Amino acid sequence: MPSFAPTLPAYGGPCLTGIVPALLGPRGTDELPTWFPEPVRGARQVVVLVLDGLGWGQLEAARASLATLGSMAGGPITSVVPSTTATALTSITTGLPPGEHGVIGYRMVMRGEVLNVLRWSTAAGDARMRLPPRRVQPVPAFLGAAVPVVSRIELTESGFTEAHLLGARHCGYRSASGLAVEVRRLLAAGERLVYAYYDGVDKVAHEYGLGEHHRAELVAADRLVGDVVDALPPGAALLVTADHGQVDVGDRVLGLGSDLQGLVRQLSGEGRFRWLHAVPGAQDELRAAATERFGDVAWVVGADEVIEGGWFGPCSPMIRARMGDVALVAAEPVAFEDPADRGPFQLVSRHGSLTADEMDVPLVAVAR
Repeated sequence: MPSFAPTLPAYGGPCLTGIVPALLGPRGTDELPTWFPEPVRGARQVVVLVLDGLGWGQLEAARASLATLGSMAGGPITSVVPSTTATALTSITTGLPPGEHGVIGYRMVMRGEVLNVLRWSTAAGDARMRLPPRRVQPVPAFLGAAVPVVSRIELTESGFTEAHLLGARHCGYRSASGLAVEVRRLLAAGERLVYAYYDGVDKVAHEYGLGEHHRAELVAADRLVGDVVDALPPGAALLVTADHGQVDVGDRVLGLGSDLQGLVRQLSGEGRFRWLHAVPGAQDELRAAATERFGDVAWVVGADEVIEGGWFGPCSPMIRARMGDVALVAAEPVAFEDPADRGPFQLVSRHGSLTADEMDVPLVAVAR
């Protein structure tokens, strides 16, 4: 097995799951957990801005070139398991670990099909009628409060938006410049909490890796954060976080091989957290074979071990049914192939696993 331990979520402490419950608690910003950045304490209005894909390690490496983010107060907190957008965003908005809200990955098994959560589709096509988002994930966002959400207008009608932002009010923007405009309008209207989402950092990292394109995008995202800071009225604070970090994988994508594939009836999850669903009766053999082949580059764990270890938080039998039998959780910069899990280009940078680069995310703030 890998020589270092996985970075586990700090459920109940400095973790994405704790942000919304703390901000919407009975005392609001007057009584926040000690791990919250100081500028948020006592703020009359708060903007939570999620920069998709900005890990703490990536922010630290670029700090000298990030005039706004680099000067904000705060530090790292943990993401959830798996460290992927579909799961982590749902944990932010519901305040729950994945085992409780049920979105346990980017691709998860539902009624025998593999549901792509971000596209809300299966091999049979659009799944919104067969797998209604609010039944798959029925917990209202933001503790039931109708919090305004500022995100790309193209996302507002998606199945995943319905699943993880149930009950929210949508204020879409067409271009990145519109994000700060919408935030300013909402704060001027007296909104106590505004949730905003920007996905540029993640998109660039996936397509180009963590090189010069990524560095340029971080600088652009930093300017966007500066625009949001300028939109804050006196007494308001901006709290910036992320859903996960990134690891450059490139073309290091590993196939299962014919011997392992013969023990597998289905694949789900994603490249750095690949669930193997065993053929009936082959769970132990599959675990042993997967450990033999990939134990030097991944944590090879069974579903029961994952649940008992609290990786997903409490899990009901219904949520367990969405998992596979054996998980290949990448420790080294590799991914595990699934021929059915392909997009328009091969991902260069990836996430989903439990390395510090993927699990540690910022929680930083500034106040006016």
